[in-house]
Amino acid sequence: MAQIPTYALNDGTTLPAIGFGTYPLRGEEGTAAIVSALEVGYRLLDTAVNYENETEVGEAIRRSGIPRDEVLVASKIPGRHHAYDDAIASVRGSLERLGLERTDLHLIHWPNPGQGRYVEAWRALVQLQQDGLVRTIGVSNFTEEHLLRIIDDTGVTPAVNQIELHPRFPQARMREVHDRLGVRTEAWSPMGKRRAPLEEDAVTAAARTHGVSPGQVILRWHVQLGSLPIPKSADPTRQAQNLDVFDFELSDEEMSAVSGLAEDDGRLFGGDPDTHEEM
Repeated sequence: MAQIPTYALNDGTTLPAIGFGTYPLRGEEGTAAIVSALEVGYRLLDTAVNYENETEVGEAIRRSGIPRDEVLVASKIPGRHHAYDDAIASVRGSLERLGLERTDLHLIHWPNPGQGRYVEAWRALVQLQQDGLVRTIGVSNFTEEHLLRIIDDTGVTPAVNQIELHPRFPQARMREVHDRLGVRTEAWSPMGKRRAPLEEDAVTAAARTHGVSPGQVILRWHVQLGSLPIPKSADPTRQAQNLDVFDFELSDEEMSAVSGLAEDDGRLFGGDPDTHEEM
């Protein structure tokens, strides 16, 4: 089983350098896929209220037989729960569905600035961390402005910001912001889903050079950027392959070539955090 390096976070905790995305794994098949991911070596599971599969994630952990303290579980507060009391209740509801006494990472799923209540949700997470119901707190899809607002309000910097990040949309500016603030960059849709550049020369040439798959090249690119990718696959062979990216290294030229696949707006959908609302 691959030994996964870890990142030290700004609150003194650590996260594995790769996690497992659970959207849209549901039902018995979903539970089985998550059990398989744990068996091949993933130790960070990423779920959310809006994925409607927290029950499956909790069941998979119990079914796997892996000690609870070896598995890190991340979930997210949806837009409809941003009011302070609703955010507290949202996390408690997640714990109930997961069958756990605490989550290891809890994020605000989207800032929904049109509502303007994400600061309340952040205050709630700060309180929940103090109460021991959440180990590490962070956000998702926040811009620099959103980050600075919650830091100014509470004095607490998120440990993680999970953003859309893949070769078509490398987010150089946000990665710089994160480095400056001491926030770990986490990447959703790390391959780029249906737009994954698996057949682009920059990726296939590196795959041939290192004797790995195109997908492994993209995940290795994330690792070398310092981005924590959370790939999703229900296929056990692919799950293991996605985790096996720590025994080769891309050259500076290969890294630049993959980053060079960036597009002016390479987002997968209109997910601009300043305008996108997700309830």
